[in-house]
Amino acid sequence: MKSSLEIAQDHKMRPIAEIASGLGLLDEEVELYGRFKAKIDLSVIERLQDRPDARIVNVTAITPTPAGEGKTTTSVSLVQGLGKIGKTPILCLREPSLGPIFGVKGGAAGGGYSQVVPMEDLNLHFTGDLHAITSANNLLSAFIDAHIYHGNTLGIDPSTVSWRRCEDMNDRHLRTVVTGLGGKTNGIPRETGFDITAASEVTAILALASDLKDLRRRLGAITIGQTYDGRPVRAEEIRCAGAMTVLLKDAIKPNLIQTLEGQPCLMHGAPFANIAHGNNSIVADRIGLKLGDYLVTESGFASDMGMEKFMDIVCRAGGFRPHAVVVVTTVRALTMHGGGGLEKPATMAESFRLIELGCENLAKHVENVREFGIEPVVAVNRRPEDSDEEVELVKRLATEAGALAAVHNGFGEGGAGATELAEAVVAACDRASSFRFLYADDAPFKQKIEAIATRIYGAEGVDFAPLAIEKLKQFEAQGLGDYTICMAKTHLSLSSDPTAKGRPRGFRIPVRDVRAYTGAGFLVPLCGDMMQMPGLGKTPAGFNVDIDDTGKVVGLF
Repeated sequence: MKSSLEIAQDHKMRPIAEIASGLGLLDEEVELYGRFKAKIDLSVIERLQDRPDARIVNVTAITPTPAGEGKTTTSVSLVQGLGKIGKTPILCLREPSLGPIFGVKGGAAGGGYSQVVPMEDLNLHFTGDLHAITSANNLLSAFIDAHIYHGNTLGIDPSTVSWRRCEDMNDRHLRTVVTGLGGKTNGIPRETGFDITAASEVTAILALASDLKDLRRRLGAITIGQTYDGRPVRAEEIRCAGAMTVLLKDAIKPNLIQTLEGQPCLMHGAPFANIAHGNNSIVADRIGLKLGDYLVTESGFASDMGMEKFMDIVCRAGGFRPHAVVVVTTVRALTMHGGGGLEKPATMAESFRLIELGCENLAKHVENVREFGIEPVVAVNRRPEDSDEEVELVKRLATEAGALAAVHNGFGEGGAGATELAEAVVAACDRASSFRFLYADDAPFKQKIEAIATRIYGAEGVDFAPLAIEKLKQFEAQGLGDYTICMAKTHLSLSSDPTAKGRPRGFRIPVRDVRAYTGAGFLVPLCGDMMQMPGLGKTPAGFNVDIDDTGKVVGLF
């Protein structure tokens, strides 16, 4: 079989203008970025407001393993499978960030015959959205430092400036830096740092804004630090929000691309799910809801990460009511959660034993879906080495856990290999559901955090550091009590210990600090040693990326 990159490069794409026309978009609503990419003007939301909404299907997964579960591949294959059974699906995905692409994660186009294209473009600079976010974020940093340098009329205490610069790359050396060195003409020295762009508040704001006006309001509401007397200072007071909005006026428009089988994909927004809210933009969802009968939207990492944030943050902000959730798993990933390694177990009996142990993790994620009153569908992403007996065992255990279950092979067969999954998703959407949030808007912050930790992670409780308790009291006193919670926790375990696989029990969640994202409208509790700037590993994926003699990209995956 060809590599995913070769499949994407050999595929003959339809002109994106044809895809847009097939959706009923008007010429003036589509801004072409070459032949195969476009942006959609937000005016389409108002024009189509009277159309009925599509059914919302969220795609999540079990706790990630080094084996990989193929969540994006499954999202694409589900859309292609829905197309095969006569439905009109729309796919919504987040834009990939350059740091993970050149780091350990690789690209975000899917794989095999279930991909979105143009694969190289979307994995690299695409339409420039993340560059615009980086520029807007760092413009605010420059305005803050310039204000302090030129007299500081607001009385900002430099030691309280919490706004950090960002960079769309994994670079651990920028986590903590000192700026303003070199004498008075270079500014006032202070300690600060960088976050990766996808974890920045501007990324979160872009993904949560309902329109350009709301984007402008949210940018102005960003808290950058405090005055000497403890009053929060907003970006509006620095007189930077308008200029930031100008830099983002095109970035807020969703990007239109296509699957290998010609279905539309709205790729927009880039927040990580372990250190941000991990879902594509609300404006992309709102447009997608009016363009088809099924909207498939993928959340980052597992149900304890991106899915919980989709339900409690995105659905609140967007007014959405999802109909079904797909939990992606593989035989190999379940054997790893059962205590095995990347290699296939030596005997079928050993494989069965590890699968049964690993399915404790799967069962917890099915439970998490039911916490929100939604129907779960377990998608068994089949690999070539999987036996029929192993796959049937996973299906049986998924059913016993309370989910519909289906096998798919989108990687090898595209939509034709995902019709069983598509039928299961349609059946789940047809069932009665009673969507509910995990916590009330007016619940105390500690209660909101504890609800996530105990009901979603399975923790016995939460241990708040003194600094975290102080911050929560401070934020409640500032009138932020209705904010949602965006936990920053390892994605590698249900607990805060990345080495704890399966379904950990008897653990507690440590919260060492809390950040207030007043533009995004949520608090970010920092659990354990979570950082908002990743680093490159010893052998990053970028080692393999190159250009051949014909100018083709090689090594991208």
